[in-house]
Amino acid sequence: MRLDDERDSDNVEDRRGEGGGFSIGGGHIGIGGILIALVASYFTGVNPMTLLGLVENTRPVATAPAHRPPADDPAARFVAKVLASTEDTWTQVFQENGKTYQDPKLVLFSGSTPTACGAGKSAMGPFYCPMDRKVYIDLDFYRELRDRFHAPGEFAEAYVVAHEVGHHVQNLLGTSHRIEVAQQQATSKGIANGLSVRLELQADCYAGVWGKRADSMKHILDPGEAEEAITAASAIGDDRLQEQARGYVVPDSFTHGSSEQRVRWFKRGFESGDPKQCNTFKADNV
Repeated sequence: MRLDDERDSDNVEDRRGEGGGFSIGGGHIGIGGILIALVASYFTGVNPMTLLGLVENTRPVATAPAHRPPADDPAARFVAKVLASTEDTWTQVFQENGKTYQDPKLVLFSGSTPTACGAGKSAMGPFYCPMDRKVYIDLDFYRELRDRFHAPGEFAEAYVVAHEVGHHVQNLLGTSHRIEVAQQQATSKGIANGLSVRLELQADCYAGVWGKRADSMKHILDPGEAEEAITAASAIGDDRLQEQARGYVVPDSFTHGSSEQRVRWFKRGFESGDPKQCNTFKADNV
């Protein structure tokens, strides 16, 4: 990606080294729990820790003063540049619709960190907490994305951030709250899961909208890089993750969508650049 000359966002908080040492494969959670967490919380939108049953404290918690990532950290600077690009894109989109965009914060952490949604842990993957309007990511996740899920590349990594920012957009528009209420009123787990799938697919579509608009404005993508995000979206589909974890697939338990669905909705946003094309809740068949 061509981001070297782009600005860094001022909304990145570096908490790495402040966590409790939780790590994938450690003693706090078994491998089965990790796989379930991967299925349920990669790119999570609404209260991800609640969905995982790993909430330790859902009250807002005090954190140490915010620290900027060091200037000589290329991985952190890359994320800061991607976040800045999403800020520029969504500010423009909101202005086009007579609204004001409010930037989210992005927290870099290692192991575990307190959040307004509960204890955030690396095994959850990247997630967004609507209660404090922050995106949380342990950059070690990118190694998992590359080595375990065979989805390398900078645009694949950018897609991760853009998806979580998509959940922030949903939060600002009130979509997340409406779906959370509908899930609480749902008469079955399958119906609640189906709403979660539509929320996640919309965030995938919003990530595509960002990619299209950012590239149109700044020409940030090299030829073929769009395929990196498509590969990442496919790699973390519920069907593929369940097949890896269980050896079989249970569609009614999907919370994020199949590989095919995730790719299709990302491409819809990327090809159109129009967030109005991302209304998964009005689609007869997602």
